[in-house]
Amino acid sequence: MQQALSFTFHRDELLPLADSHRESFLKATPFRHVVIDDFLPAEVLEPVLAEFPEPRDIEWQRFDNAREVKLALADTERMGPATRHLLAEFNGQVFIDFLERLTGIEHLVSDPHYDGGGLHQIRPGGFLKVHVDFNRHRRLDLDRRLNGLLYLNKDWEESYGGHLQLWNKDMTTCEHRILPVFNRFVLFATTDDANHGHPEPLTCPDDRARRSMALYYYTNGRPEEEVLDEHDTKFKQRPGEEWKSSFRQTARRWVPPALADLATRRK
Repeated sequence: MQQALSFTFHRDELLPLADSHRESFLKATPFRHVVIDDFLPAEVLEPVLAEFPEPRDIEWQRFDNAREVKLALADTERMGPATRHLLAEFNGQVFIDFLERLTGIEHLVSDPHYDGGGLHQIRPGGFLKVHVDFNRHRRLDLDRRLNGLLYLNKDWEESYGGHLQLWNKDMTTCEHRILPVFNRFVLFATTDDANHGHPEPLTCPDDRARRSMALYYYTNGRPEEEVLDEHDTKFKQRPGEEWKSSFRQTARRWVPPALADLATRRK
């Protein structure tokens, strides 16, 4: 724990990393993004995992509809000390310098409120349909420019699903499927063609969950070619996709399997 609480980012480590990935970020398709594995010392994340709240431990914000089934936590008072410390480092000046160097986006501002971000977890059967994110922070009155996702899933198997999918602008092709493995950091530009999500229901064991830390960054204004009307999250349908949610599916997400089977068994 002490090592996690004493961890700090350093420019002499992060800026060369930014330089090595900048071209990849700028040229990536279907929109600007980068994937960096083994992003932090593993010992920094171990206490974060140990104190990660279970759904029953605290009051999570719950989303359960045909477009998204997930849990979110933005209130740092409900998080453990290692988690709060790491979130503060992600919002600090050194990490902002890294992001600006990597992306070329200047004057970035972090979000102390973690609006829409903070901690996320998806239980078995959960999903997040493909979407583009809200583009303005109403409380700060700033333009959303970057999404950072740090995955916290040890020994995550391909069969568990939960891949972050990146779709092209016209929603005809999924160009990338990124497995949410432990200590993988994904950064992408928040634009209106950044179609992303993990639309397939999670198939991990009942005692597992897809866990991540979500970080969003803003500027006061954005390039003219990116300026559009303010909007909330916009969900996109994949080819041939229909959005339906049955009682059976909902029951399986929130109650033990034996009780779900009992509640949904046909007479």
